[in-house]
Amino acid sequence: MTIKRRKPRNASLRFQSFLESGDITKTTPEKSLVEGKKRCSGRNAYGRITVRHRGGGAERKYRIIDFKRTVRDVPGKVTSIEYDPNRNVRINLVVYANGAKKYLLMPEGLRVGSSILASEKAEATIGNSMPLKHIPLGFSVHNIEIKPNSGGTFARSAGAAAQVMGKTDDHVTLKMPSGEMRMVLGDCWASIGVLGNAEFKHISWGKAGRRRHLGFRPSVRGMAMNPVDHPHGGGEGRSKSGSHPRTPWGKGCKGTRTRHKRNKNPLILKRRKS
Repeated sequence: MTIKRRKPRNASLRFQSFLESGDITKTTPEKSLVEGKKRCSGRNAYGRITVRHRGGGAERKYRIIDFKRTVRDVPGKVTSIEYDPNRNVRINLVVYANGAKKYLLMPEGLRVGSSILASEKAEATIGNSMPLKHIPLGFSVHNIEIKPNSGGTFARSAGAAAQVMGKTDDHVTLKMPSGEMRMVLGDCWASIGVLGNAEFKHISWGKAGRRRHLGFRPSVRGMAMNPVDHPHGGGEGRSKSGSHPRTPWGKGCKGTRTRHKRNKNPLILKRRKS
């Protein structure tokens, strides 16, 4: 996929760019794999805002993705490539030999008509899924489970993949997309390949309206607030906060490490910023 730039017919189009959609082969989702999505606008179960600057946006329906690869030992065929409004990576519709239909994340190199398989005896080819202990060293994997049979949680965004670095009796060492080195149980499943749509991070949205369509609301700088509202607020004219950048509640942000040394995970061999 390539990034296209808009012709600057007006000020809002001058810096806009978008991804080509020529790879999409189907525009309407599979009805049996779609469900309604309730908006929460950054609120928790009590209705309190826990994530600021969220709300509005275009209506969207949720595509049910098979992160667990539940159809195993049955070959499947990719029948279409589709756009998912809920994530930045394409999804593909897979029809299995037993008639089952599932949505999967789209890795780079997979095409319509490609065959895939989820099995412990599957070949280590793009799109196939198997336990980590059976994947050769050096291979890139995505949709990785953190616990057996829990469904993929790691490396699920556009262009993401982890690399298999080593193996022990029970664990497999992975280099995560963040650079972190961690160990995962060898019985956890993962899919082979690097997820596509990697150019997504280079998109220039160009205007605030495009971000509003995605459900992002405006944010106000802490320096523009009063002292009662933010640690950076107050002062005559523009003034520095006098300390490291902080959240409205006084915690460090923008790179400040907040994890306590007591909470060290023995499975994490190297932190991403160490």
